[in-house]
Amino acid sequence: MVRPVLLLMAAALLAACSEEAATPAVTAAAADAADAAAAPPLPAPTANASAAASPGTAREVKISNDLYVLEFAYPAQVAAIPDLRSQLETALRKQKAKLIADATQQRDYAKQEGFEYRRFDYWESWQVVTDLPGWLSLSGDLGADTGGAHPNHWTRELLWDKAAGKQRAPHGLFVARKAITAALRPEFCRLLDLERDHRREPGENEVGDDPDDPFDDCVDPFESAVLLGSSNKRTFDRIGVVISPYVAGPYVEGDYEITLPVTPEILALVKPEFRSSFSLGR
Repeated sequence: MVRPVLLLMAAALLAACSEEAATPAVTAAAADAADAAAAPPLPAPTANASAAASPGTAREVKISNDLYVLEFAYPAQVAAIPDLRSQLETALRKQKAKLIADATQQRDYAKQEGFEYRRFDYWESWQVVTDLPGWLSLSGDLGADTGGAHPNHWTRELLWDKAAGKQRAPHGLFVARKAITAALRPEFCRLLDLERDHRREPGENEVGDDPDDPFDDCVDPFESAVLLGSSNKRTFDRIGVVISPYVAGPYVEGDYEITLPVTPEILALVKPEFRSSFSLGR
């Protein structure tokens, strides 16, 4: 199965949000000035709302001009954590620079070939899944429109360990990725197939009809966005998986969202140092 090339636009974000040490935070004004110095001349923006990032303040950016539209947001819980805020500010600067470069290249090509340029669009919005005493679990809605048949979007997770002051991969809280994947797959695959059959026309393209159809296969949950959630606001007691288009089904079927409770089998696979952060779900 060929993944959309638009997913490459997320590479800069994922690199910036790794477990490497974060670079110092910079103000929005400084970032805009650096980008303006390096970028080619741009049309005057029709709107440019960019509140300065500061501790405890939600961040929302919107830049719109004839070349591109950029929207970027994160909540106050992120702004209250300096290292995490710095990572997302760095990601914003890198994404903006890439968007300007890609859009400029396409605009120049359109002019050279004599067709109308359609401006590029990129958005990224982070929301709180759960805010626990030792953890902040976030869900990121990312998307892009680069002039194709339709925009594309995808979901990413961001799990922040407050005590350690760094980002962690959700599977890293368990003894082994292979083990936790095996524990999740039976119920995860069952619920995914039920949801796919529900969305598809009766008697047409049902799961299992075509052994060569990649959209009939189950998927590795950890290759999608795994969101650790909580119903009690104290511990993780459920695991959500958000599967973006083209992974478990065609674009028209949209995202698939599967939520599983933490079971005794799952709880037994949590690393000892993180055991107190989990409890059984319902």
